[in-house]
Amino acid sequence: MTAHLPASGTPGADLGAAVRALPKVLLHDHLDGGLRPATVVDLAAQTGHVLPTTDPEALGRWFVESAASGSLERYLETFAHTVGVLQTADALRRVAREAVLDLAADGVVHAEERYAPEQHQRGGLSLQEVVDAVRGGLDEGMAQARSAGDDIRVTQVLCAMRQGDRADEVAALALANRDAGVVAFDLAGPEEGFPPSRHASAFRTLRDASFPVTVHAGEAAGLASIGDAVHRAGALRLGHGVRIADDVHVGPGGEVRLGRLAHWVRDRRLALEVCPSSNVQTGAARSVAEHPVTMLLRLGFEVTVSTDNRLQSGTSPSRELELLVREAGWTHDDLVAVTVAAARHAFLQEDERRALVDRIVRPAVSPGTARPGRHRA
Repeated sequence: MTAHLPASGTPGADLGAAVRALPKVLLHDHLDGGLRPATVVDLAAQTGHVLPTTDPEALGRWFVESAASGSLERYLETFAHTVGVLQTADALRRVAREAVLDLAADGVVHAEERYAPEQHQRGGLSLQEVVDAVRGGLDEGMAQARSAGDDIRVTQVLCAMRQGDRADEVAALALANRDAGVVAFDLAGPEEGFPPSRHASAFRTLRDASFPVTVHAGEAAGLASIGDAVHRAGALRLGHGVRIADDVHVGPGGEVRLGRLAHWVRDRRLALEVCPSSNVQTGAARSVAEHPVTMLLRLGFEVTVSTDNRLQSGTSPSRELELLVREAGWTHDDLVAVTVAAARHAFLQEDERRALVDRIVRPAVSPGTARPGRHRA
């Protein structure tokens, strides 16, 4: 492969191929937001779920257009259809398997797939049966990817819903499966009016068990939400977290002063799980070009780049990175930096993270280097 990323300046026409060749680490990807449109159509036909259209291409466009309303609440409404068709073990297993294969095909070598088990019980599944079905699909996908020459590892992050009352159950579920592929707990859903402090007992249980926590914060709400996630929930990473930029103050001469919370997040190396396209859709950023992620990266925050919901944003890990190069002027070194940051903040043991950086990411991110397992003779 001869594709190259620019060290600086205007990206070349082969940018897409070069970005796809980079081994990528994905930390924030929702399983119920990453279905293939054709799979949604197929599963809906099996269950009788009514869709806006049964044409896969048109349905894919509908998801993107509906999610691009500029409102997180409207964005979340699209999940009535994806969650609606994910109420059986077979459906969950299939979607998990396909997610692994789609990510592997895009050059992802490590990913965390997150979802809320409580949203997949309408068909009678227990919480544990939901987790088992997803684990089965992930295992099948990884085995199938390996047979095709793609070395990818995918783990699970279990979400509780902010507006619900089942965080204690989900925390217990995560702990019960911590040796079976579940690596962290997340709090998702509407940010405004539903602070992490509503679920204090769940976070206390997780903290006492030394179990990692990430929290959606700083997307639809501001600094108070981030502070609650960090100080009340003990979040080690922030899902999105882009509103931390509200605590970065730029003076008339370009001088930059960080507020206390911004210093806390940066100085303690709390990773930001930034999802540029999704943030533009929900109104957390005006455009990729103006997205605060570039400023935060330049200021030394632990920036990682993810997809959030590949279906609703019509995106992929490679597309998100390519957009940052084309629209925000990112360079090859920037992509290396955020990829290594993601590897360092993956919910793995330290020796595993070191191996991910040293054996997979660093040797493979030089321009023009094909990812391991591809283009073999």
